Amino acid sequence: MASSSPKNLTTTNHLRHVESMASLPSGAGKISHLNAVILGEALASEENDFVFPSDDFSRQALIPSPHKYLEMYKRSIEDPAGFWSGIASSEFYWKQKWGDQVCSENLDVRKGDIKIEWFKGGITNICYNCLDRNIDAGLADKIALYWESNEPGFDAHLTYSQLLRRVCQLANYLKSIGVRKGDAVIVYLPMLMELPITMLACARIGAVHSVVFAGFSSESLAQRIVDCKPKVVITCNAVKRGPKTIHLKDIVDAALVESAKNGISIDVCLTYENQSALKKESTKWQEGRDVWWEDVVPKYPTTCDVEWVDAEDPLFLLYTSGSTGKPKGVLHTTGGYMVYTATTFKYAFDYKESDVYWCTADCGWITGHSYVTYGPMLNGATVVVYEGTPNYPDSGRCWDIVDKYKVTIFYTAPTLVRSLMRDGDEASCISNLVYTLKSPYVTRYSRKSLRVLGSVGEPINPSAWRWFFNVVGGSRCPISDTWWQTETGGFMITPLPGAWPQKPGSATFPFFGVQPVIVDEKGTEIDGECSGYLCVKGSWPGAFRTLYGDHERYETTYFRPFPGYYFTGDGCSRDKDGYHWLTGRVDDVINVSGHRIGTAEVESALVSHPQCAEAAVVGVEHEVKGQGIYAFVTLVEGVPYSEELRKSLILTVRNQIGAFAAPDKIHWAPGLPKTRSGKIMRRILRKIASRQLDELGDISTLAEPGVVDQLIALADS
Repeated sequence: MASSSPKNLTTTNHLRHVESMASLPSGAGKISHLNAVILGEALASEENDFVFPSDDFSRQALIPSPHKYLEMYKRSIEDPAGFWSGIASSEFYWKQKWGDQVCSENLDVRKGDIKIEWFKGGITNICYNCLDRNIDAGLADKIALYWESNEPGFDAHLTYSQLLRRVCQLANYLKSIGVRKGDAVIVYLPMLMELPITMLACARIGAVHSVVFAGFSSESLAQRIVDCKPKVVITCNAVKRGPKTIHLKDIVDAALVESAKNGISIDVCLTYENQSALKKESTKWQEGRDVWWEDVVPKYPTTCDVEWVDAEDPLFLLYTSGSTGKPKGVLHTTGGYMVYTATTFKYAFDYKESDVYWCTADCGWITGHSYVTYGPMLNGATVVVYEGTPNYPDSGRCWDIVDKYKVTIFYTAPTLVRSLMRDGDEASCISNLVYTLKSPYVTRYSRKSLRVLGSVGEPINPSAWRWFFNVVGGSRCPISDTWWQTETGGFMITPLPGAWPQKPGSATFPFFGVQPVIVDEKGTEIDGECSGYLCVKGSWPGAFRTLYGDHERYETTYFRPFPGYYFTGDGCSRDKDGYHWLTGRVDDVINVSGHRIGTAEVESALVSHPQCAEAAVVGVEHEVKGQGIYAFVTLVEGVPYSEELRKSLILTVRNQIGAFAAPDKIHWAPGLPKTRSGKIMRRILRKIASRQLDELGDISTLAEPGVVDQLIALADS
């Protein structure tokens, strides 16, 4: 792995950024140029404050100091093969070890096809490592899953041995209907225990699961069915989200009709009866295709032989938005993903055997794959799974669940943090440096069990970080503010609790084996304090291997922009202390509540409306969601603007993609600002959307500069 050579100059530069952190003092009060705060004291307001873990927390942490981190980090990039093979060998079960070559990679399109392989030739099974291995280690009676219903007072749980039996029954059923190694299974389930059960059952028999978030529309679901051609679709009849009932089976039925039109017919739709949301007799049914889970799965044996697979065999497909209209089928393989997700979970959350862990993410997204199901269970953790919404029946529900299950690690999105901040929060400034915040929905609950907090999905703004730290964590819980992507499989840049001081809003430093670099437009690495495009040099075990059925797009999207690097699509700044600050997407993808939504997808949905002639979508800052969707819409000639049409356009997007992609604003546009070659000047649209009208810049290159004045005049219409 030449790119990881310690002789490489850029690696040396990168180590210097990390070593700058290791030189920080180990306690507060020793920093002359910055304020320092110890966890357990009130958090000061300056964005440049260091926030130190308490001595007691650090003493007990897996990585207790910057120097221990640096020691492990240096080895991980100077000898990645030795570092990762050591972890893989000692902490996981392999039916057969890999060969002499731990990793094979090429990240430079100029040198041939992009290729990443880890532990190839090693034979294992991730379900076996999640369940059987933990049971053999004495965890048979440990709670694997706590399930909390949408409705307070309804819950369930499974031990590791009970979970294994349920997984085996479903695995045996899938085998009985012809699902074999390498076959795809589409999963359209809400956060019931049956969702991780299904993922593990597929993995046990070598099938490739593709979980689709149960908020996507029938058209989006059909698109994914057509692309991966599954043997079976697994869903449930309905789910309650807060007071609202979502009829999932109806959405699946419509998707199956649509996919059949495109030549992909599904013979089996396995449907779980979620009785709290909808009874069997009220569920639409197609005889010969639809099968009730409860009627068949429990009849199968509770043991199932493991399908041993190569480390580079596919584990799952997860579709994510891109800058074009077609979703990308991100393909993750088994061995490297297993080792990486387990290791990132262990260290980023300072996991202990006594921890009770709750991640609020849905398994329809990568966070639910890596940090609800696989990462925690590979560590033998106890995981909370919550069916409902975080503010139902009121905004205290999260903390009620934390107290009920004595949750110690709580991992959520900045969107939720900001939303809960708004509900009954009061802030008062005591002095120039210290803020106290009161939030009755939080403070009515104890939350004393919490010891580590986590943030995921988008950069967390410093004010939300402070509220999360001060109010939710009682000024004593480190926050693992994780940066990573669907494509990376696991955490890439993240604090390690107990290891080093944090800065509110900074993702801090890279995880083991990760070499982030910041480059300019020409792809030249920038040293020291800087801003630019975030890339990664060298591979890591959890990296995705391709885009399903489209390796050319994989190379074009991620490796051609800056040859020799993986291009993340994100902007990043590095401060004088070496800390990383993510600045958001630099491509045409909007991050809404942690969900990546391609602008082209929304535009395509809008122009499918018969009265829409053209549309351009940009992202704007949103107080709660991080980014909101702002759509400029040009109507067919002669069609008048109306509130009814505005609602109809938004409904079109909801129907074609899902409610989470609905535009927050429809801005009527008689025309769009275009260059003479016809390219839409999105820079101008972003400035108009954010009302930065004094920053429009040069508009003389537009084919029709007068369009800008028209758009400004219609800004609030």
